[in-house]
Amino acid sequence: MVATGKAANLVAGLGADTVELWSDRESNARVRTVALILFVFAVIVSVAAYQIGDLSRFERLSSREDQAALQAITDPKEVDEALKHNPSNKYLKLAALAASVVAETDTANAKLSNDIVPPAVSGDINLTAASRNRSDLETLSRDLKTAEANVTTAMPRYVALLKAQREKMENRARWLYPEKDVFDRFLDGVDKWQAETADLASKTLSARGEYYRTYGKCVTVLLGEFDHYKVTNGQIIFAYQSAADRYNAAAGAVTPTVKRLTDLKEERKALMQSQLKRWLHIVDSGY
Repeated sequence: MVATGKAANLVAGLGADTVELWSDRESNARVRTVALILFVFAVIVSVAAYQIGDLSRFERLSSREDQAALQAITDPKEVDEALKHNPSNKYLKLAALAASVVAETDTANAKLSNDIVPPAVSGDINLTAASRNRSDLETLSRDLKTAEANVTTAMPRYVALLKAQREKMENRARWLYPEKDVFDRFLDGVDKWQAETADLASKTLSARGEYYRTYGKCVTVLLGEFDHYKVTNGQIIFAYQSAADRYNAAAGAVTPTVKRLTDLKEERKALMQSQLKRWLHIVDSGY
């Protein structure tokens, strides 16, 4: 019985040792497993961090390339090309919106300009050709007076057009949800565009009015002297020097008006370039 008891105790002791041994082995295995998991997780995190950092580097590089590309833009049409490479860029969308509405306004302005003057005086005026026929001179005189009257009263139509286009810019820009400071800068650019364009339109209309008026004076002289001049080799030869002097004085006044209109065309080109740079600056500030 004693032996059996000892044997039982020995067996019991061996069982306890065996349980403790397996328990230690399981504990060590769990530790190694956890360590391995942590190691793998650390590797994954490191790789992800590296890739994110590398991606950021490329994004920064892409932004610098985009900015360089924007700075090289000299034509509003090039904004659309830039947008094709960055279709989700809301700042570029703002610039493209501005360029689109400006081009649309320019087309509408040209149509309005053509509508307010008779076709006979919408292009170059050929006094020599008209001087051969009194009826042609009378028609030209009438059209010049109509054109002069129309351009002096056309400004409200230009202002209404610009106001409508400004509202269109603001409403479309809101749908792009730009940051408030960007949106404010955009609207400031729109207001400046509207003011500058209206000022140029006013100066151009005034110059055109003077252009038609000076040509009208030439036609008046020709009508008054219609039976006292002849056209030879493309030149008008007056019978009296006083008539020639009056005609030359009237014709001489045309030259400055033509130059003024040419200068205003150049001013318009320069203005559109400066306005384009302003739109692109808004984009550049968004990066």
